[in-house]
Amino acid sequence: MSLIASERAVGYALKKQPMTAAEFLAWDETQTIKHEFVRGEVFLMAGGEDRNATVAGNLYIALRQHLRGTPCRAYGSDVKLRVEAADCFFYPDLMVTCSAADLADRLIKREPVLVVEVLSPSTAGFDRGEKFADYRQLPTLAEYLLVDVDRQRCDLYRKGGDGLWVLHPSAPGDSVTLASVELTVGPEALWADLEPPAVAETPAT
Repeated sequence: MSLIASERAVGYALKKQPMTAAEFLAWDETQTIKHEFVRGEVFLMAGGEDRNATVAGNLYIALRQHLRGTPCRAYGSDVKLRVEAADCFFYPDLMVTCSAADLADRLIKREPVLVVEVLSPSTAGFDRGEKFADYRQLPTLAEYLLVDVDRQRCDLYRKGGDGLWVLHPSAPGDSVTLASVELTVGPEALWADLEPPAVAETPAT
């Protein structure tokens, strides 16, 4: 998903003070498109490429099948994630939570063990930087997976027992091992049905 613009929410355009989380949730219930909330500011979510949706779908299917019959659940980009310590609401492309409290809350999840973001040019810097810093404030989070569709590479950050996050990169053709859910996803499953990126036509001379 793309974070394309910071916009004051309709009804709050003249309000000088930032929105509170409670105000955001009340307003967001009336909206037909998704917004993320970052410390009082509201950001409009834009639609992503079909290729990103394909890869996110591949991962969701693998996770859903693997987690069937366990206390854990995989959720796509229509479910809010609350990062209380950072005062944010996000819509990760994918997340997995094994929390009974999360299972009981139909609208908002708070205790994921895994978060996945599929990168796009407009969001890559934010996903790798400030958003990752916010996600790291989730006490339950064990892994953060960044998926680069164009390069068919993944950067997996895993939290160690010392609390430090270690990068585990994967090259094209590599499998991705998600220790948080004890699942290894092979490249044939991860990149299945992926259309190649469009090639810009060279102007005639």
